[in-house]
Amino acid sequence: MQRNIAVEKLLQTPIEKQQIEIAERKCIGHPDSLADGIAEAVSRALSKTYLEECNAVLHHNTDQGEVVAGESIPTFGGGKVTRPVYVLLTGRATKDFEGKTIPTDAIALEAARDYLKNTLHYLNMERDVIVDCRMGTGSSDLRDVFKACGDNPVPHANDTSFGIGHAPFSDLENIILKVSDHIDNNVRPKKPVIGTDIKIMGLRQANEINLTLCVPMIDRFCSSMDDYSEAVAFIRDDVQKVASGCTDRKVNVWVNTGDRVDKGSIFLTVTGTSAEMGDDGSVGRGNRCNGLITPQRPMSMEATSGKNPINHIGKIYNLLSTEIAMQCVKEIDGIEDLYVRLLSQIGKPIDQPLVASAQYISYDDCAASVDQEIHSIIDERLADITGITERVIRGELKTF
Repeated sequence: MQRNIAVEKLLQTPIEKQQIEIAERKCIGHPDSLADGIAEAVSRALSKTYLEECNAVLHHNTDQGEVVAGESIPTFGGGKVTRPVYVLLTGRATKDFEGKTIPTDAIALEAARDYLKNTLHYLNMERDVIVDCRMGTGSSDLRDVFKACGDNPVPHANDTSFGIGHAPFSDLENIILKVSDHIDNNVRPKKPVIGTDIKIMGLRQANEINLTLCVPMIDRFCSSMDDYSEAVAFIRDDVQKVASGCTDRKVNVWVNTGDRVDKGSIFLTVTGTSAEMGDDGSVGRGNRCNGLITPQRPMSMEATSGKNPINHIGKIYNLLSTEIAMQCVKEIDGIEDLYVRLLSQIGKPIDQPLVASAQYISYDDCAASVDQEIHSIIDERLADITGITERVIRGELKTF
């Protein structure tokens, strides 16, 4: 069956030539990112257990979790959490298969607690967090769609929905991701005072890039306001250096602009996340699967994290469309901006979307063969769509 693939050239101003561009990233300790990470950790744990015990990934979706903030009293030298963070695991999971009972709630609780422990090193897992599992079993019609996969090596879509991806990333987008990775991998291991709940807001105005960071400091590593101010100055200068090394544009960096040092109002935390003191989080409210929030790019509002990796379009099509866009701009010359949209119909094979749409902006010297080259890549990637599932279960693909 021939796939419905539509490729068209757009006549509009590419993102890099627009005067204003805004992009954002909520880093791993942000309450929304915590909710995403927990949801995906639970889905992966369930998928692995299903494969081990049932030789197939059974129907589940864990993309409805919530992080309800606690209360804390941060203090120089070390404060305390006075009311624990509450994590609610909801969604649906298959709990019985051919007479075998699968301990889905226990699996989910263990996965969620392990994720929190590995992400928030200074959260006391015995005292400062409550993890509650309230997963149901799922609606019968969606389970039936999932079962229909057994008649066909290609799963059938669980929903009429779409996924969207774009490439290449702009200067601003790349800088935000680079700064985030640098802090997580290079800075925090050496500077534990810096918490994980960092938000990076980027603005490019013409050829000037402005980065505003909210960075929590962990109180046990700050003995005074001077220590706190020193940590803020360090991260500002370090981010300035990293970001400036990624672009020829002028870069300005601000850190914790909401601080009122003279009044003692600063972003000081006990555990490194605002979830300890009033900031709630929900799955799907933060980054898209490319790790960014990009209001000037087409985006799907679907949560990618926690959805089952077999036939849930909200996960598979968002991941695949992003990879298709990246592959196209890497292998095809002349593309300035590219947007890929994949639209499903419930019950139809996921390798046969209702439409696979690619819209591109090209340079003047773009070859006439671009349309066909994009078409070929989309067709090839859809033919191998189940490869996304395998990589998701192995934890090789980021979902936020």
